[in-house]
Amino acid sequence: MSDNSEFLKILSGKAAGIKIVPTPPGEPSAMVDKGSIRETLDHLRYDRDLSFNMLVDLFAVDYMGEEPRFEIVYILRSTKNNARIVVKTRTGDEGIETASDLWPAADFLEREIYDMFGLPFANHPDLRRIYTPDDFEGHPLRKEFPLEGKDFDKPFVVDLEKE
Repeated sequence: MSDNSEFLKILSGKAAGIKIVPTPPGEPSAMVDKGSIRETLDHLRYDRDLSFNMLVDLFAVDYMGEEPRFEIVYILRSTKNNARIVVKTRTGDEGIETASDLWPAADFLEREIYDMFGLPFANHPDLRRIYTPDDFEGHPLRKEFPLEGKDFDKPFVVDLEKE
């Protein structure tokens, strides 16, 4: 298949809740309902016509003030067909189903999203913080997280005298 948009036509015939999003030529993108994301990713991974066997990137975007608030973006590649596709879904604080069993690379990336945004991934094999300490309060990439950090308004005092 020479035109990457053909993959979206194949996919939309196999999985429900898919809306094709206008993008530049050669970079097809689809917005998928949260309830259909797992089925859609499964088709993309295992369908013989699609064969998107590589997860290039997985990240989240915080759209504070919108509902649902978060967008989770998967960038996939088919080495068989030399094609890329972007799959997006929207969710709130409840998160979505894991894709770590489809692409092992999703394990680390989902943990990163969990740590930075606080979005859980159901059925993830090892969902825990990856950058911040376990007792850290908040999630640094959420829009409401203070830019200066916690307690920035208190003076920083270094006491060099030893008792």
